[in-house]
Formats: sequence, structure tokens, C-alpha cells
Amino acid sequence: MILTGHQPNYLPYPGFFYKIAQAEVFAIVDTVQFVKRGTFGYQNRAKIRTHRGWMWLTVPVLTKGRYHQIICETRINNRIPWQKKHWRSIALNYQKAPYFGRHRDFFEKIYQRDWEYLADLNIEIIRYLIEALGIEVKVVKTSDFKPEGKGTDLIIDMCQKLEADAYIHGKHGRDYVDERKFQRANIRSIYQDFQHPAYKQQFEPFVPYMSVIDLIFNYGPESLDIILGRKKVGEQKPMGVAG
Repeated sequence: MILTGHQPNYLPYPGFFYKIAQAEVFAIVDTVQFVKRGTFGYQNRAKIRTHRGWMWLTVPVLTKGRYHQIICETRINNRIPWQKKHWRSIALNYQKAPYFGRHRDFFEKIYQRDWEYLADLNIEIIRYLIEALGIEVKVVKTSDFKPEGKGTDLIIDMCQKLEADAYIHGKHGRDYVDERKFQRANIRSIYQDFQHPAYKQQFEPFVPYMSVIDLIFNYGPESLDIILGRKKVGEQKPMGVAG
């Protein structure tokens, strides 16, 4: 069985789902430390395309005195009216996208609900996006089966608890994975090679590393084929934006 896992990011980018689409089981890793910034700091923020280029949508969270908090315990700071801003920004920039109307009700209701925990918000959105993309995968949470260890040891314990014999790593996997431990555990490592596709957005030029909703709102049922490279829809020269 092929397993992959990732922290529950907010409105993830297409590469997040590229990895999920190649697995049989996807583990939402909500029991590791919350990261607010840096290379892996996308648990409470995402980028969307605007007429000015792109913008961050950031869910405010309570972090003072909680430096070591894990994701599933991270609370949203609802003293800040983030929901109204996020929904207004999404609706304003995507209201003319061909498939926005198909998903409007879901996202409008998401931003009307009261959310206490960041993970609950993100997981609800991720599950919806997996279904919207047509990905067939079993979804589990590490908070439900509690794997132990850190880094490579954590992944191996996840595989063993879920009886997986192969694991799909993200593009940064080679930077931290101890391949010898995987070999000793008889678990095969698979490293993803996601190549970000170019496609027609609501505004030009093409900007990569936006939330996957940018693709879904524009291409609907074709989105997964575009993510997996099975369908080419544009050769626009991308404007470099770090992802």
C-alpha cells in the first residue's frame, strides 16, 4: 500500500494534491509542530491571484506563549475579522472564473461558520478539494492513530501503523529523509517530481504557486489532469513567485 502525508495546509497549492493523487492513503499530519513562517509555513496562509499579481490570505492564530504547539491544538484568533476578508477577496477575484459558481456555496458557507481550531478548518477544505478534483484516496489523521518519533522515524512509524510498504515524499524529502532507515524497515521511498503547470488565469501573466482553487475555479473537472501533466492547456511564461 502506498502512503503519503502532509501537514494540513490552508487552501494548498496544486503540488500538494499531485502527491495525494498518487497515493492510496493520505495521512493528514496534524500532530507535528505548527510552523508560522518559512519554507513549510503554509498551515495558515495561501496565495490567490489578483489583478495586481497575488496576495496572501492568512488565518490569524494564537501563538503568544505557544511556540511549541502542535497543529491540531492551534487555535484561530477570531478577534480579527479574517473570514469576511478572505471570502470577499476570493469572490472579488474569481467571480468571473468559469467554474467559480460550482464551488461558491461551499466556500461561502466555510467563511460563515465559526471555527475554533485551524486544523478543523483546513481539513474540511482539503477533504472538499480532494473530492472536487476527483482524487480517490483514503484520508486519515495522525491525531487518530498517534504515530511516534520525528522526521524519518515518524514517517516509518506512520507506514508501519497503517501497514504501508511505500511512502511518497514531497520535493524536499531528500533534504531530511534517512534512506537507510527506510531500507531497513523494508519501506520503499518514492520522491515526487512535481512540475508546476501553466494555465490561463483570470489575469495575465501566469503566476505559479497559487492555491489550487485558482486552477479549480478556472478549469473545473480538467484540473486533476492538468496537475498530473496529462493535459496541457497553456504555454504562458510564468512570472516568478516563490512557492
